[in-house]
Amino acid sequence: MIQAIVFLPLIGAIIAGAISIVGAHARNPGGDEVEHHDDAHGVDAHAAAAHDDHGHDDHHVVEPPAAGSRAAEVITTGFLLVGAALSWFMLYDVGFAHHDVRVALFPWITSGNLQVSWTLRVDALTAVMLVVVNTVSSLVHLYSIGYMDEDPYRPRFFGYLSLFTFAMLMLVTADNLVQLFFGWEGVGLASYLLIGFWYHKPSANAAAIKAFIVNRVGDFGFALGIFAVFMLIGSTDFETIFGAAPGLAGKTIDLFGWHPDALTLTCLLLFMGAMGKSAQFLLHTWLPDAMEGPTPVSALIHAATMVTAGVFMVARLSPLFELAPDAQAFVMFIGGTTAFFAATIGLVQNDIKRIVAYSTCSQLGYMFVAMGAGAYSVGMFHLFTHAFFKALLFLGSGSVIYAMHHEQDIRNMGGLWRKIPYTFAVMSIGTLALTGFPLFAGYFSKDAIIESAYASHNTFATYAYILTVVAAGLTSFYSWRLIFKTFFGEPHDQEHYEAAHESPLTMLIPIGVLAVGSILAGFPFKEIFTSPHGVEEFFRASVKMNPHILEGMEQMPHLLGLLPTLMMIVGFAIAWLFYIRRPYLPVELANQQPLLYKFLLNKWYFDELYDVIFVRPAKWIGRFLWKVGDGMIIDGLGPDGVSARVLDVTRNAVKLQTGYLYHYAFAMLIGVAGFITWFMFGVGG
Repeated sequence: MIQAIVFLPLIGAIIAGAISIVGAHARNPGGDEVEHHDDAHGVDAHAAAAHDDHGHDDHHVVEPPAAGSRAAEVITTGFLLVGAALSWFMLYDVGFAHHDVRVALFPWITSGNLQVSWTLRVDALTAVMLVVVNTVSSLVHLYSIGYMDEDPYRPRFFGYLSLFTFAMLMLVTADNLVQLFFGWEGVGLASYLLIGFWYHKPSANAAAIKAFIVNRVGDFGFALGIFAVFMLIGSTDFETIFGAAPGLAGKTIDLFGWHPDALTLTCLLLFMGAMGKSAQFLLHTWLPDAMEGPTPVSALIHAATMVTAGVFMVARLSPLFELAPDAQAFVMFIGGTTAFFAATIGLVQNDIKRIVAYSTCSQLGYMFVAMGAGAYSVGMFHLFTHAFFKALLFLGSGSVIYAMHHEQDIRNMGGLWRKIPYTFAVMSIGTLALTGFPLFAGYFSKDAIIESAYASHNTFATYAYILTVVAAGLTSFYSWRLIFKTFFGEPHDQEHYEAAHESPLTMLIPIGVLAVGSILAGFPFKEIFTSPHGVEEFFRASVKMNPHILEGMEQMPHLLGLLPTLMMIVGFAIAWLFYIRRPYLPVELANQQPLLYKFLLNKWYFDELYDVIFVRPAKWIGRFLWKVGDGMIIDGLGPDGVSARVLDVTRNAVKLQTGYLYHYAFAMLIGVAGFITWFMFGVGG
């Protein structure tokens, strides 16, 4: 069964890819796909109109869809729906019936001490991820049938989606670090392809490259962490690593004369990979720009797959992190900082998808706070619930964009609840879940994380607790700001408002299912993720928990436990005051605090800062090496210099070849005279 779950998306990707190639040749037998020349200005298109930015469609040539587009959609979506159903069965079988699965497929790498086999490992931790990945991915596939209905390259899009899903499944079923790294890099490749899917848009290309490069920074650290593990233990197999880890306590690594604690350094390097993949503070800059991809891509990347890979990896390697408290402290510090930092930026953003993207960044910070506290199951609980309501908010945003003819700026919306009441209802459910409204999914998981920060003895426990509580209020404010600006008030774009209508059924069904998940993913699963007995019974050996953290959470003072809910109410009340009761207040506040407003609107100026620190020096070095190093020195003294000297010599030598006999006779006479002179004086001497 696990083979079917993992490889059905790969088979679907191969079939869709073949259909795409055949369609491309049929459309343009003499070469590549024909580039669009249009004035399509939809910021995020569900159509062939989307290879440019901002405005309305004035004129463009809509290419016919590739032959077999419908077949590619049906096959890939069907395979994912089957995989999702099997994943839920696997969750029951592994988590509750205690039937862990390990399937050895084939030997992969044999090189000296490095012995790597391709093995599928399914324990309770993996089973949770299988459900999350396949459920959200199958719904995203179904949603994409409606959302991408006018795009001529749908087979390629569905092929990329399925390839993305396969890479993530390889990551979560890995039985060793090398196999996990394969899936890790696979989702990076697929995200590059999907973010830059509309490759005729320069902004989409730039966003794809940015995501790829920023993740390479994190992945460099991750690779060094894997090397360190192999150097210390001599294996990349998880069972071997976990068995040998306690023996590494107190050992150091010689690093250029510095002797840091071996486990702490290794865990920090591994976490560096998680910081990149899960868009944590300092390596977060790629995530908002990833909105240039189609909206279904945003839902897939930010809800179920790529960004949760870092959280899963830390949970999988919990036996290492539990032995490295300093590394855990750093994880909690970064998590708490990200939760607060991203929430502040979300307060003032105007692009509907970027608001949800910064929300994702903030919620991932919450998950890492739980990981730093040693409450790995609690972090996984939020990962589980977050997948449903965040996918719902992204796909709901896509439905709004679809209704508004590609408009993404919430300042140009308003009053849409009358036009798209179904989308309004499900997005409200997603917002209630995200903000932690009682009985919705996020209420149980997010509050549990805040409790874990309070109960933890981590160095940064108080820091993380305060920031996550404050972030809860900020999350409530920007989430309800989005709802109020989009669905209430007077329409700001009358033309688009009049034409607004609900999305097709293939888009409405997935967001309806996710809305149900945003309610039911919380309370029914609370016991197995947050209670000491439930966690021990369900997760067993798949995570190594801090033994006292769950008991400490239960002993938290009642009033402090109510604080996140109180912050949620305060955030809602301020948003209602600002955007419903007195809508002139936000403008006045922005005018009174222009520096703070611009600071948040420009995302703490991280892009500008990195441009000065990294991008410009890198460009200068590259230009210097090109012009001076390559042009003047290597080419000037090397091939070009040698060839120029040879030409000079040959040109001068040619001048000696005049063709006149008396010149040659004179030269011979001079030579004979010189020879006789040398002979007379040389020999005589």
